[in-house]
Amino acid sequence: MKHDAEDKSERILSIYSRLKEGRTVSKTEVSDTFGVNPRTIQRDISDIQNFLKNQNSETGEIQEIVYDREAGGYRLQTKIQKHLQPKELLAVCKVLLESRSLVTEEMAPIIHKLINTCSEGEDRKLVRNYISNELHHYNELHHGKKLLDSIWELERAVMEQRYIQIRYKKLKHNEEVVRKVKPVGVMFSEFYYYLTAFIEDIDKEKAFQNPDDPFPTIYRIDRLEDVEVLDEHFSVSYAERFEEGEFRKRVQFMYGGRLQRVKFRYSGPDIDAVLDRLPTAQVVSEADGVYVVTTEVFGSGIEMWLRSQGEYIDSIDHT
Repeated sequence: MKHDAEDKSERILSIYSRLKEGRTVSKTEVSDTFGVNPRTIQRDISDIQNFLKNQNSETGEIQEIVYDREAGGYRLQTKIQKHLQPKELLAVCKVLLESRSLVTEEMAPIIHKLINTCSEGEDRKLVRNYISNELHHYNELHHGKKLLDSIWELERAVMEQRYIQIRYKKLKHNEEVVRKVKPVGVMFSEFYYYLTAFIEDIDKEKAFQNPDDPFPTIYRIDRLEDVEVLDEHFSVSYAERFEEGEFRKRVQFMYGGRLQRVKFRYSGPDIDAVLDRLPTAQVVSEADGVYVVTTEVFGSGIEMWLRSQGEYIDSIDHT
């Protein structure tokens, strides 16, 4: 059995190498070389074709094996996909419009540029028609602030590891505070862009409910009244680096606070909606349509979401 697997691997690699070199592969010739039935070579070519399809989604190149009648064999054909397909473009535009993340003055040009650069002819007209009503009735957020410059400036400060000084308007009582912070990430969640940063030179015992919290503070970017990127740099060791992806899984509601494990029972109609909303959620057990779920989240935002589910959720436990 092991010998057969090795033979198959050798055949497939040989066929793939010939195709990559631009050579034509004759099914009869290869079957004679390896002493197998031509149908086996056909299956090998199908396996390579499936592999190429998976690669296409990652590289943007479209590679496929085609039969060349004149040459009497198979060859590799490569195309570069320069434009989004109309269906891909439509999906992207709808996500952007539904996010309501930017004011009309910034969102509309992005949509128009996407359509102009990623489509042509009839496809361009179709996509415009499909989204015209949504664009016309686009409802921007109440803060009314342009954000693109701030997002770019903050992301650059993160990448260059430069301290920034911010003047931030808190949600409660519109109180303004000035902070010198170490920016570690720019994130988006449910309408708003956020800056995640570690505060410098602050008495954590007085300022925070959980002074030992090792995780960054979260600031809504539209509430940043002033941002100054400083010349001063900070350094982060590999071991101490901020894992934005892992943090993102556990900070679904953009409220600061300690990391906690929450356990609850869910009896609603769609457990998938719960699992999608809480990326760290796991179903511990299920009986008669009632699910016991555990999840890890930061902060108190989970409380509001749990209450919003009404009678579908009960037996809440925090650890």
